[in-house]
Amino acid sequence: MEKPAMQPLSEADATGLKNMQQLIQLRWIAVVGQVATILVVHFGLGIRLPLEPMLGALGFLAIFNLVSLWRWDRHEDVTDLELFVALLADVGTLTVQLYLSGGVTNPFIFLFLLQVCLGAVLLGPVYIRTLIGVTVACFVGLILFHRPLALAPDNSRGLASPYIQGLLLCFALNAALLAIFIARINRNLRARDARLADLRQRAAEEEHIVRMGLLASGAAHELGTPLATLAVILGDWQRMQPFAAEPELRQEIEEMQAQVARCKTIVTGILLSAGEARGEAPAQTTVNAFLDELVAEWRATRSIEALAYSNAFGDDVAIVSDPALKQTIYNVLDNALEASPRWVGLEAARDGDWLRLTVTDAGTGFAPEMLAQFGKPYQSSKGRPGGGLGLFLVVNVARTLGGSVSARNRPEGGAAVTLRLPLAAITLEEVGHGS
Repeated sequence: MEKPAMQPLSEADATGLKNMQQLIQLRWIAVVGQVATILVVHFGLGIRLPLEPMLGALGFLAIFNLVSLWRWDRHEDVTDLELFVALLADVGTLTVQLYLSGGVTNPFIFLFLLQVCLGAVLLGPVYIRTLIGVTVACFVGLILFHRPLALAPDNSRGLASPYIQGLLLCFALNAALLAIFIARINRNLRARDARLADLRQRAAEEEHIVRMGLLASGAAHELGTPLATLAVILGDWQRMQPFAAEPELRQEIEEMQAQVARCKTIVTGILLSAGEARGEAPAQTTVNAFLDELVAEWRATRSIEALAYSNAFGDDVAIVSDPALKQTIYNVLDNALEASPRWVGLEAARDGDWLRLTVTDAGTGFAPEMLAQFGKPYQSSKGRPGGGLGLFLVVNVARTLGGSVSARNRPEGGAAVTLRLPLAAITLEEVGHGS
């Protein structure tokens, strides 16, 4: 059995993972800083400390950090509870170190504020209240129970006092670490909020597409009957003597029949895109055959002097012909044709595992405000009500397939619209026997 693919993290989970990684980095700084401080105080200042239990506590913190690094290197979800437990481990280790080195008389007692501030940024209200209660309880416990430290708070000596030096170092550590890590955490949170806002915008656009799809599907059903009636009437006219005897009238009837047939094809395409196949099933084809057929159909049903079609895709790939994708490419070509009735270019190429389609024209190009709002609904330079929906649909269909659409103005004049689609989204996968 094939192993299921790992699901991508949600926006909130990805932010939690980044915040956990920030805590792991901060913990390494704490381990290195505490080792350096203990050694300087014990050997440099001559203030005797219980080295074995203090270094043992730091060893526990280092092992905890290694386990955390291994645990969160697998890109799994991070909850508020797990962030809370990580902060509790830091608070617990700090409490043990302070207990072994003077309790509240140790100038580094104010490092508890660092954990509280980080919790206030990272955790929800319930967890932060609990963390505050834990740190207050630890503070009170250190007042009642601690090993004395031979470090008198002699404030009259100013900076010459080891206690004042410890306070200054503690303040500098708190300020620097809070400024650095809270800034990073806030950047993660702002990035999450921006992604969530983008997702909400996409959801609104997709809801708009659904409404338009329902309207288009209903209109297609309603148009089916009158189009069929027109086709029958035109067929009868073509056989009538007055029309059969006049070549010009017969030619006009044939043109009318061709246009009615085109309308029926459009209606069928709309219903196919809405999931109503009207008896037609998706067909197996290849990238090159799909594009060649698409270009031939588009050229036959449009009035254009020149279509410059270049297919440099290379080795062919089996795909399923998707009516929605075909209509998407039609929309881009139709927009280019409106801007440049005499000449339109279409270039197909392969970028690794991506299909790249570039449609160019020789028109006036996009206005700067149009490029800034490219793909938004009702952003059109044609000046008619409801304009701009074609490219809006193009962008959303490409995005649904995991691709993208970009637009630019060409230096030599005209515009270029590029669709990039992952081949995995349209490739026909081979299925083994018995599946």
